Amino acid sequence: MLYTEIPTHRPITPLLDTIDHPQQLRLLERDQLEKVADELRQYILYAAGQSGGHFGANLGVIELTVALHYCFNTPHDRLIWDVGHQAYPHKALTGRREQLTTIRAKAGLAAFPTREESVFDTFGVGHSSTAISAGLGMALARRYLNDPCDVVAIIGDGAMTAGMAFEAMNDAVAHQADLMVVLNDNDMSISCSTGGFAKHLAAIWARGESVNISDAGEAYIQPHPEWLYNSRLHCAATDAADNLFKAIGFDYFGPFDGHDVVQLVQVFKALKKRKGPRLIHVYTKKGKGFIPAESDQIKYHAINKINTVTAVSTVPKYSDVFGQWLCDEAAQDKRLLAITPAMCEGSGMVQFSKQFPTRFFDVAIAEQHAVTLAAGMACEGLKPVVAIYSTFLQRGYDQLVHDVALQNLDVTFAIDRAGLVGEDGPTHAGAYDYAFMRTVPNIVIMAPKDENECRQMLHTGYLYNGPAAVRYPRGNGIGVQIQQQLTALDLGKAEIVLSLNEQYDEQISILAFGSRVSAAIEAAQALSLRHDVGVRVVNMRFIKPLDEVLISQLAESTNLFVTVEEHAVMAGAGSAVNEYLAQAQIVKPILNLGLADTFMHQASHAQMLEQAGLNAKGIEKSIELAWLKRAQTASL
Repeated sequence: MLYTEIPTHRPITPLLDTIDHPQQLRLLERDQLEKVADELRQYILYAAGQSGGHFGANLGVIELTVALHYCFNTPHDRLIWDVGHQAYPHKALTGRREQLTTIRAKAGLAAFPTREESVFDTFGVGHSSTAISAGLGMALARRYLNDPCDVVAIIGDGAMTAGMAFEAMNDAVAHQADLMVVLNDNDMSISCSTGGFAKHLAAIWARGESVNISDAGEAYIQPHPEWLYNSRLHCAATDAADNLFKAIGFDYFGPFDGHDVVQLVQVFKALKKRKGPRLIHVYTKKGKGFIPAESDQIKYHAINKINTVTAVSTVPKYSDVFGQWLCDEAAQDKRLLAITPAMCEGSGMVQFSKQFPTRFFDVAIAEQHAVTLAAGMACEGLKPVVAIYSTFLQRGYDQLVHDVALQNLDVTFAIDRAGLVGEDGPTHAGAYDYAFMRTVPNIVIMAPKDENECRQMLHTGYLYNGPAAVRYPRGNGIGVQIQQQLTALDLGKAEIVLSLNEQYDEQISILAFGSRVSAAIEAAQALSLRHDVGVRVVNMRFIKPLDEVLISQLAESTNLFVTVEEHAVMAGAGSAVNEYLAQAQIVKPILNLGLADTFMHQASHAQMLEQAGLNAKGIEKSIELAWLKRAQTASL
């Protein structure tokens, strides 16, 4: 059935309510599965409306998920969901149906499959293109243990663009592994799929026939139906090359209608009887069954809670600040090219892509390639800007070190989603970029205190002749006026933004980085009212090069140094301060505040900051305890 509204009350789902374990699903007759799928779609609409979160991808795999759990003996058989955006139906069918409304909330279900949550979640995911590698590892391990089971990796066409997926497929053929790969082809990742691989899938579709199978597992060819909902209809290649998957060495079957649950059951039951690496190609529609999501698949990739009243903010998001700076800088300098690994909308690059289409490069989900592509451009005298999330830059670390920094190439990195990201949880937290970048020679690293400073830092990094990174948080700025004039900052220079109770002999110096400057100011104001002590707040601006001159000057009158960052304490910006003080033989008490040595589970951003002690009250409390402890020690 088709739906136009997200229900605000739990739908009546009598058949779905009988399924608390896939074994109960497998007791049903095949002709009951369409009813299960329809009830599950209604429930996903309701649950996602209550919790917010990923939306279109889940609606697109309803029938596929039902068929997989119906045909395979989960959890003994292994299902591995790539990325995990589409795992809500899987969670609903594996004993977590009534908890689904808590997804992404503190103490609720995780946004993605996670091994600690359920035995049905065979592999923890959140980043793309890992499922085939993990599935191959499981298949080879079970072969070694002489305890075989069916292993199925479900991966989207967007995730298939990453090199890791093809590395795994190549290795699966080398080992002749008993592995089934389900290619969920909806012509989308978060944005539309791009590149040669997308065109190849279009060519397969355009041939007008599909490789089908009988109940006995025998292959035969028949004309495929019109896939009217697939956007490749208008761009399919006419000179279809040989099938890439078959050329690699996989047995290929498809394409099949991913919303025909009865046909999918026939396919999976038959192909269980075959051995070796097999690929089943299914076409689905992102947002299937919900008309608004089918019409705007990018908008409905994820949704907010439908019962949440959100005030319209006039404060721009940091991604919007980046997007505007990108257009402004490009208008002044024709050497600027912009690169994104499939995150055009999320990174704020839509306007740039329209205004400068020949200078915009969406490389699909291929972070390693994105970084080295930029390096190649820089070799030719151009000035590439790589827009990438902190958590995804981790995947291109070798390329950052070897291909960019080692050659001291002029590449600017605009690093979004730095720090904690709230409901998406630990897989998407940008908690490690200071640490993995500041150890690399040649690179400049900056973090802005507000949206105007973000704009000026991007300009500063762009003008720097070498690798430079600006890391900024998710969400809105703090509401300061943005200066349109682009002004470069003095390289490696911090600024004192607050100085209270200067008349007192004893002083606390808070060295704050990036997003924690405003919270540090608020904490300092509270401390100055409660204690007879001077409190200074420094906006450090630069993690590398560090403002060592200012730190030395402050040390002359500082009784306690405090560093504050929305980043792991270990090896972070505070550690850089510690290293300098030790090297300069400046002995001062120092308190490092940041993220503890643990992965933080999903919650709102505010809740996570509170839990980490990085909101204003938490910073104030930690400094107060350290100050009182120091005073007690001094009195002994």
